[in-house]
This record gives sequence, C-alpha cells and structure tokens, in this order.
Amino acid sequence: MNFWPHELVKRRELIWILIQRNLKIRYKSSVLGVFWSLLGPLFLILIYSVFLGLIRVPIHLPTLVSGIIVWQFLAMCLGDSLQSILGNANLVTKASFPRVILPLSMVGANVVNFVLSFVVLIAYLVWEGGAVGALGWLPAVFVSQIALCLGLTLVIGSVNVFFRDTEHVLSVVMLAWFFMSPVIYEPDMVMDSFPEWVHWLFFMNPMSGVLTGYRMALLGSEPVAPELMGVSLAVCWLLLGVGLLVFRASEPRFGDEL
Repeated sequence: MNFWPHELVKRRELIWILIQRNLKIRYKSSVLGVFWSLLGPLFLILIYSVFLGLIRVPIHLPTLVSGIIVWQFLAMCLGDSLQSILGNANLVTKASFPRVILPLSMVGANVVNFVLSFVVLIAYLVWEGGAVGALGWLPAVFVSQIALCLGLTLVIGSVNVFFRDTEHVLSVVMLAWFFMSPVIYEPDMVMDSFPEWVHWLFFMNPMSGVLTGYRMALLGSEPVAPELMGVSLAVCWLLLGVGLLVFRASEPRFGDEL
C-alpha cells in the first residue's frame, strides 16, 4: 500500500467517483437527494427552538446547534467507517488500488455533507446576529477535524474486518464520548469547576478543542488558552498517524478475511 500523496493525486478521479457513489448510496431512493444535507440542520434548529421554548431551559440555542452539527460530522464518519472496507469486499479482493482510498472517500462524502450543513449553520448564526470571533482558528480546526475523522475511520474500518462486534463497542464509546465532549455545554463548566490538571485532561479529548475552536470562531466564545487548543488539535493529527499505521499493518490480511 502506498500512502504517498502523489499516488492519491494520480487516483483522484477514482476518489471522486467513490465520493459520488457514497453520496448516492446515502440518498438512494430519496426524492430530494443531497438537499437533505441542507434540510437536516434546518429541521434540527426548528425542533430545538420549539422544544427549548416549551420547557424554558436556559440553553443558548446557537451554542447547542453548532455543537450538535459539528458532532454529527464525526458521528457520521465513524458510523460509515464500519463498512468502509467490509462493505467494499468485491473491490478489495478483485481490484488493485491503494485501499486507503476507500475510507478516504467515505470521509470525503461526509465532508461534502458537513460543508452543506455548515452553510445552513452560518446562515442561522447570521440571522441570529451572532458575534464573529477568532476566525483564524476556523481553517485549523476544520482540517484537524477531518484528520481526526480519517484517522479513526482507518482504525475502525480495519478492526471491523476482523472483529464484527466493533459496531456494538462503537455505539457505547460514542455515547460516552458525546457527554465527555462540550457538545451541549461550554468548556467553562469544566474550567471553572476543576483544577488546572483536569483542564489538560479535558483538552486531550480532541473533540474538546474542535468544538471550542468552532465556537470561538463563529460565536465569539471566550478564548481558551492556545496551549490547550494546541494539545487538542495535536491529538487529532496523532490519531491520523495511528490510523495510518493500523491500516498499513491490517491491509495485507483484508483479502483473507473477506
């Protein structure tokens, strides 16, 4: 297997074809197709607006919605990762190409979905009159989240070939990870209530930095120490490296297992 960028550039047409295929599969038999990527966030905003208005819970809706939309990008990537190799058994066993293209195209399809959802989120925040914050964080956070999603997709897709219980383990891990990440709450709840060593531990969770970075950029949330953000985003890239190593070690045995 070759992970060199020039090999992937040579196969860019194949990657784009697989991204399109993954998008078509997701919206197969759907009348609106990819437009559900726009309608989904709209319905999410509407439902939470009505629900929070009825129960009168003092939750900042833009903070909640932005957190959930960012989290959904990760959740969709990891959910799809289960079939990134297993669901392409015919390609893996009968065609010769860098197998890393399969999880890469899976993440690429979800990037398209996320960008469309992000457009809706931006429009909503503008309509709400939200403050613009440290936009310089936005590119770094976006690219780091893609690195995180790809790294974990490589690991989960590989492991699921050999251990079919991975799906059940993943559902439990994702539930715990959701509440350990500042999706529905602000990092201030942790920063103000626990000693400094807990802050470092909290930001070793890569999604803590990703979610905080988006909110700092889009909502003007209170800045977090750059060193904490740096640790969090560094973990995203570390997990990409781990994913590449796991995939490289597992790939030679894919054919035998499939």
